[in-house]
Amino acid sequence: MSVPMKIDFVSDVSCPWCVIGLRALEQALDRIGDVVTAEIHVQPFELNPQMALEGEDIGEHLARKYGSTPEQRASNAEAIRARGEALGFEFRMDRRSRVYNTFDAHRLLHWAGLEGRALPLKHALLRAYFTEGENPGAHDTLVRVAGEVGLDTVRAAEVLASGAYTDEVRAQQQYYRERGINAVPAVIINDRHLVSGGQPVEAFERALRQIAAGG
Repeated sequence: MSVPMKIDFVSDVSCPWCVIGLRALEQALDRIGDVVTAEIHVQPFELNPQMALEGEDIGEHLARKYGSTPEQRASNAEAIRARGEALGFEFRMDRRSRVYNTFDAHRLLHWAGLEGRALPLKHALLRAYFTEGENPGAHDTLVRVAGEVGLDTVRAAEVLASGAYTDEVRAQQQYYRERGINAVPAVIINDRHLVSGGQPVEAFERALRQIAAGG
């Protein structure tokens, strides 16, 4: 009998390791087949909650936040690109020059969750930013991407313009902070088991099988 499994995927749309973690998690679920019946719930986390709407140059941002050198940034970017390629995702670092505020993306994702489309929207927003180099905080981009995954663009625009779901997103972010989540991706299974970071497919598979078996 298939084991029901609730998976909360806590992440930001501007986090490259969240792309890797989500792809690896889904491929691990594919590997174990009908051992589990999983529901993935997209949950909000802002890496840069104080980021201005116009964003910041990515090189300046990484140097300021992490103290990384150009050489370190290039090495990290190549490692991310290679991990993404192995998982079937194309990182186009040449197209991504800025880091942006993502709060409105999280509001839209919250609404998409109510419509049963949060996961497709999450994937589409990650592609928009990391592959196409678009601003995931820009309302025109968010509305267009929402339409691409089958959501009502008129309603999406209304959500963004109105500030809807601000309180709900803030509350969810606070909930996870209070439970010690301070880095993403954080994969929380059945409200009890935490798998942190952009783990390989094999690591997710082992964790999922162990939890399904009652371990």
